[in-house]
Amino acid sequence: MKRRTLLAASLGLGGLGLAGFGLQRQDGAQLISGAALAFGTTISIQVVHGDRRQGELAIEEALAAAIHIDRLMTLHRPDSQVARLNRDGYLARPDPHLLTVLASAQQLSQATDGAFDITVQPLWHAYSTAAASSGLPDEHQRRSAMALVDYRQLAFDRDRVALLQPGMAITLNGIAQGHAVDVARAALLGRGIRHALLDTGEFAAHGRKGGQQDWTIGIRDPRNPQALAGVLAPLARCVATSGDYETTFTPDFVHHHIFDPASGDSPGQLASATVLAATGLQADGWSTALMVLGAEKGWALVSKLANVDVLLIGKDGRQWRTAGWPA
Repeated sequence: MKRRTLLAASLGLGGLGLAGFGLQRQDGAQLISGAALAFGTTISIQVVHGDRRQGELAIEEALAAAIHIDRLMTLHRPDSQVARLNRDGYLARPDPHLLTVLASAQQLSQATDGAFDITVQPLWHAYSTAAASSGLPDEHQRRSAMALVDYRQLAFDRDRVALLQPGMAITLNGIAQGHAVDVARAALLGRGIRHALLDTGEFAAHGRKGGQQDWTIGIRDPRNPQALAGVLAPLARCVATSGDYETTFTPDFVHHHIFDPASGDSPGQLASATVLAATGLQADGWSTALMVLGAEKGWALVSKLANVDVLLIGKDGRQWRTAGWPA
């Protein structure tokens, strides 16, 4: 599972290293930072706490919680539950975290009439295989992959997960990192950490960085990695971005890692979608769904959601912001 590095963080992490802790005084409390490898990248956590050792223990526990989600749901470990499901077509005794993510994905698929669909992995395989030969899948290959995409053919309960059609496969890349930030945040709160910023590829924050200073992140311009399309300050909700630029099959951003199940190809209107929501799971899933839905259909759906705000940026540079998007 590869982190979608779509948010440029204005965090001042400095030389943060693997599982390392940086320490500085800030308004009488300590700013403590930690990092680890997960989701194919470095994930990081900062907390502000009066007791350094307790802060370190909280970070260790939160990072371990996020790493557990990665190991359950990655496509890059043959022993992960998702990899075993895709290989065998079924999975016995699924982990409760996997069931939570599958249930959220199915609800989002239903809400978006299938625009969000975790069974698009056959399309990824078709495009990545063709890309290895510097091409795109032909019509037959694309339609063969499309025939294996249908979230309604995924069945699960607490005892078993099953793909009901041979050749089906799922990917949780569009939602798992959001769940990881939620479980890591819960671990911090469980240890009494009232001020924290988390980055698992999706972001979450609570409290403040210190004094009058808020947690702040910048949202990357989808066409200029050195520029920001916006700044979130203070960051008081979870935030996730999906974009057409992280993994591309053609240099013009037309064909990329997000697929529309209805066309078997990448959606054509938006360059990025950023979502603010109460949970990382909701923010992550909706950012992917909005890329597929496009501005008009997506807007009609998110406008009905409580405590959800979005920033959509079109391939032509046009922007759409909900009324609650921070100024």
